[in-house]
Amino acid sequence: MTTAALVMDDMVAALEAQGIQVEQYYPELGHGQQELSIRHAPALAAADRQVFYRETVRAVAYRHGLYASLAPKPFPDQAGNGSHVHWSLWDRAGRRNLTHDPQGRFGVSPLGYHFIAGVLEHLPALLALTCPSVNSYRRLQPHFWSSAYTAWGPDNREGSRPHPSTFASDRAGSTNAELKACDASANPYLALGGLLAAGLDGVARKLEPGSPSWSTPPTTPRRSAPPATSCASRPPSPRPSIIWRATRVLTGALGPLLARSFLAVKRAEWAAFSKEDAAFEQKHHFWKF
Repeated sequence: MTTAALVMDDMVAALEAQGIQVEQYYPELGHGQQELSIRHAPALAAADRQVFYRETVRAVAYRHGLYASLAPKPFPDQAGNGSHVHWSLWDRAGRRNLTHDPQGRFGVSPLGYHFIAGVLEHLPALLALTCPSVNSYRRLQPHFWSSAYTAWGPDNREGSRPHPSTFASDRAGSTNAELKACDASANPYLALGGLLAAGLDGVARKLEPGSPSWSTPPTTPRRSAPPATSCASRPPSPRPSIIWRATRVLTGALGPLLARSFLAVKRAEWAAFSKEDAAFEQKHHFWKF
């Protein structure tokens, strides 16, 4: 934290000058790795701020003679970078958190659980939007706190959808859910749009997420296209998501033209990267994201 202080102070100042409030900062696990979280906003504004955030981080680092990479796995043998999405559902006035229910399990309302169940239901296809790069799948491995399993549970770092602890000072306002299976190679507009479509489908169908997972399933077999169960593991390569066994809900949310275009780009990326080695992948992802 001390060695990075000058860079991070400038980064925080630049973000706040744009009206983007920083909520927390601390050095993370990897060498030179920092975690800098910004305040929540309505979905479209949150996507806009993610774009400003990326450009600001890279620009400030460069001004200090450094390169900042937000790639999911910039170094294959070191910690990866996530871009987790926290969400909650509020009334139109923005005054009441509809995800919160003091009488509900873990303080979450039935509406919140329906939304969570929708995300889990569509997660195998949703990964194509939230973890869309070949490099994403170097990060999505067990025991890396990166969400290698289709699971949910209180503060479960291995589950794709943990329910984080609330703040004691504001239980109602801080009740939220988290999608860990998301990284900065994602287009935030497509990622958040897909998340909303999946969750709202769960609300419309009144889906239930099933039993919570309290720990990492140690002997779960890996599958190429995991169903939405409480202990299914993530696909071992990007090919299942790039081919995209997409649900009608997500393709409908994208629309036919964007869905076809997205698939064409992802298939072309897979064709290019599958012929090359890890060094080629690192070279093309390190600077791009």
